[in-house]
Amino acid sequence: MTTSDLLPAALGRRFPGAARGLAGLRVRLLTQRYPTTVDFGFALVVLVLTAATHGRHLHHHPGVWLLQVALVLPLTFRRRAPYAVFGVTAAVAFVQWLTSAGMPADIAVLLALYTVAAHCPRRRTLVAYGVAELGVVLAVTRWLPHNAFDSPLESWCKAAFMLSGATTAAAVLGLNVRARRAQLGALRERARELELQRDQQAALAVAEERSRIAREMHDIVTHNLSVMVALADGAVYANPHAPDRATAAMRQSAETGRQALTDMRRFLGVLRADEPDALRHPQPGLGQLEALAAQVRAAGLPTELRLDGDSAAISPGAQLTVYRLVQESLTNTLKHTAPGARAVVVVRCSAAAVQLEVRDDGRAVPGGSGSGSGGGPGGSAHVGHGLAGMRERAAAYGGGLTAGPLPGGGWRVAVTLDLGPDPQEVPPS
Repeated sequence: MTTSDLLPAALGRRFPGAARGLAGLRVRLLTQRYPTTVDFGFALVVLVLTAATHGRHLHHHPGVWLLQVALVLPLTFRRRAPYAVFGVTAAVAFVQWLTSAGMPADIAVLLALYTVAAHCPRRRTLVAYGVAELGVVLAVTRWLPHNAFDSPLESWCKAAFMLSGATTAAAVLGLNVRARRAQLGALRERARELELQRDQQAALAVAEERSRIAREMHDIVTHNLSVMVALADGAVYANPHAPDRATAAMRQSAETGRQALTDMRRFLGVLRADEPDALRHPQPGLGQLEALAAQVRAAGLPTELRLDGDSAAISPGAQLTVYRLVQESLTNTLKHTAPGARAVVVVRCSAAAVQLEVRDDGRAVPGGSGSGSGGGPGGSAHVGHGLAGMRERAAAYGGGLTAGPLPGGGWRVAVTLDLGPDPQEVPPS
């Protein structure tokens, strides 16, 4: 005996209801896999039972066996061709009505009617029901049993009512099974749709998260590397005649590199709670804009910062968005403008919105590459991942971003973030 045999037995002893459920499940699975075989066994059972209750008549009339078999055995194919099986059983029943008396095997007509109602459209069910009711009228008219207590009309009505009730019950039961099957099918389809929607939402969430990661990594790496390159170039230039300034530039470059590593570790979720840099480099926000401006100034771009309004009510997600937008704009100005340019950052805070403007007065470096802002006409070529990421950040708060050259030279980036009751918060890095 295998484990699969022992399990139902154990369940049957401990949990009788569970054992019955397993038995029902096995029957359903067997019916789904081998419907014709199961129906053939069912037809044999019906044939044996009806023959046992009608054995004496069959013994004296062997030819009736043919009608018995012809009525019951077509039920073997009742699931494959329910309408055709009903037609065969109805035809055999009519031949029986013409040549013989009624017998218990006539129940095959009701079983076939039930199958039609359970599997066929309503129009065919109505036709089959009408044929079955006609058979009831013919059977009662010819085979009406004699009752000494009732008049012939009363006996006919009682017999017709009983047989018609059985016919109606078979049809209604089949319709109920069909409705239940349709409901279960609709529930399964709904479950499949929900599963598909869940998979699609998961895929969209993954794509959105990847886009956010790419945005953050671009801002962190691009800005800090640009500052480090500018500081290193300045140190090389100042080293022959101003070693102290070169040393300060290199120290600033090292500090910028350490900050970049800290930001990346925080963003990637591996910053330990006991790491000293965690306190030295808090989550970027409006409070860190001055440090950002100082960092850009040290890299050689004079930057003026104007912060108006109360920033205490601004959410951390919105502050991070403003910080990244300013960081990207200043990075592109640093990369794509010629020496001597100046930048101005203006941030206006209110309870309903944050307005940001970054502009410079520099001349674009010919053939410069980047993404986002940049001085002069050359800045129009600086569209890429950076500008796309800036637009995505602004769109997350229902805002729009405008970027373009200024009439007198230079470049301007303007953003308005909507801080309504339900802003789409950007997860902090």
